[in-house]
Amino acid sequence: MTRAGIAAARSSTAHLAEIIPQVDDEQWELPSACAGWRVIDVVAHLAALASESVDPPPPDPSLPTNRERYHDLRVDERRGWSHAEVLDEWRRSTPRQLDLLEAAQESPGADEAVGVPGLGTYPRHLLANTMAFNVFCHLHNDMLAPDGPLPFTLPEPTDDQVAPAVDFMLAGLPQMQGPVLTATVDRPLVLDLTGPGATTVTVFPASGPDGKLTVAPGADATTRVHSTALDFIAWATTRKPWRDHCRITGNASAATPFLDCLNII
Repeated sequence: MTRAGIAAARSSTAHLAEIIPQVDDEQWELPSACAGWRVIDVVAHLAALASESVDPPPPDPSLPTNRERYHDLRVDERRGWSHAEVLDEWRRSTPRQLDLLEAAQESPGADEAVGVPGLGTYPRHLLANTMAFNVFCHLHNDMLAPDGPLPFTLPEPTDDQVAPAVDFMLAGLPQMQGPVLTATVDRPLVLDLTGPGATTVTVFPASGPDGKLTVAPGADATTRVHSTALDFIAWATTRKPWRDHCRITGNASAATPFLDCLNII
């Protein structure tokens, strides 16, 4: 199970709860580093996800199938809300979301496959890592300085916070972009991530025309992409250019198409 994921989700959520009382009305309206979203919109996004987790809406075929556009829609629905209304939704739904994710670590349902529209299919227990990634990424990359507008500081990220977020990203990597990303990999590539959240994995090409990339632990290729795990969260979500944060050893031309295409949501 991924109990580390629920611990990381709780930790990053607690950090966000520490920051929220320090933000004034003007700061809530500042543009975040997430394009098109104010700082309050980032919290609205997290609140919407929490509410949908605890009270799933009925299926609606008219909703966008693109996950980023779906998130934009849910944020847009809350743009007319006051800051207090957004924060109240977040405070009301987030503890229940965390409790549900913790319960999802228990057998027999923990290994049940769950489809997340636009993101792929994951064992139920890994959904905790999804939240760990989402809260950590938005808080550190979109809200807080130096990339975001809020001039507040938190303790340096730890392995316990970063590793579960990276685990989700690697689980989603073969699924989120499907054939578009698969077509960029024709030989194995190593991702060598260092610092908090450090891991080394090999991305293998699809085994057939309808197959997907696979990600396996270890270094099983001569072409390697070196980065910190913290930077990986930023550049693999296209928040920052990968060229500013990666060093390639081996055949750079084999890695460049993959890096140019990768976009974890």
